Amino acid sequence: MDVIWLNCGAEPLSPVIPTHPRVRVVDQFRLTAGDLGAVSGLVSGTLLDQDAMLVLRPALEAFLDRGGRWFFNGHFLRPMIAGIKPFRPIRQPRRADLSQTRLAPHPIFAGIEIAQLETNKGVAGFYGRGCNPLPEGAIPVTGLGEALVPVDWVWARPGGGRVFSHAGNDLDQLGREWNLGPLLQGRIIDWAGGGPCLCA
Repeated sequence: MDVIWLNCGAEPLSPVIPTHPRVRVVDQFRLTAGDLGAVSGLVSGTLLDQDAMLVLRPALEAFLDRGGRWFFNGHFLRPMIAGIKPFRPIRQPRRADLSQTRLAPHPIFAGIEIAQLETNKGVAGFYGRGCNPLPEGAIPVTGLGEALVPVDWVWARPGGGRVFSHAGNDLDQLGREWNLGPLLQGRIIDWAGGGPCLCA
């Protein structure tokens, strides 16, 4: 098992996750430096306790430095690793500010129409309402509105490892009208485990 999927106390995990052969589910408050030293990928949800993760910053950075990958859902609020900046919301967003544009191809989204993720039962905004600002060298994957606010980006860190930031609700919980959850979960796991990435 080479990917840790943190159980951050959200909805019950999809059956796909704990039964996936590459995944080990770990309660976020039981995560240790040793856990991070034994895997190549980490997936965290929007309810991640960032104060608890901040305590593990040295281990998290060491995990990335040796080539690890972190799929991060939510808003960066604490400096859990060097180079990230706090979430920046879109001020008083209108519907047009929440429209999506694919800015770069990524295997996680291959074959998925933007319309399948842009709304939930016709309502926009669940996907994201702002961004975690791009670190230097990061590549925007999905933009919001005319300003192309980078709600999704991928970053090959100068010191090693990669971070995929999705600044919204857990990506694998979106696209429910098309039952995209299992597909997205599998692709997130594949990416976190070292699968293809747009910034090779």
